[in-house]
Amino acid sequence: MKLPKTKKRYCPKCKKHTEHTVAQAKKKTPGSVHTLSHGSKRRQKLRHRGVGIGTGNKGRYSRKAISKFKMTGAKPTKKSDLRYKCKECGKMHMQKKGFRSKKLEIK
Repeated sequence: MKLPKTKKRYCPKCKKHTEHTVAQAKKKTPGSVHTLSHGSKRRQKLRHRGVGIGTGNKGRYSRKAISKFKMTGAKPTKKSDLRYKCKECGKMHMQKKGFRSKKLEIK
């Protein structure tokens, strides 16, 4: 998908429609796993690995996933993460919702 480098958008700082430059944010590395996130805890609960009463993980987080609760693979597309910078005030703000596309090109 091709996007223009500049776009006229509403700036919440200037409170009017101004010219904005479009930039794509860097993607996070796939290795940055957060074990204390809500989704991760939910996944562990599904796999019967949740920490019970007491402290410690009781040696459960080193095992492989149980095949009964196998999670699906990655999606073929990633959501876009666009940042818009106002040319008048120089403030940057993000888009409200990302859209899915295989390849995003800013021209």
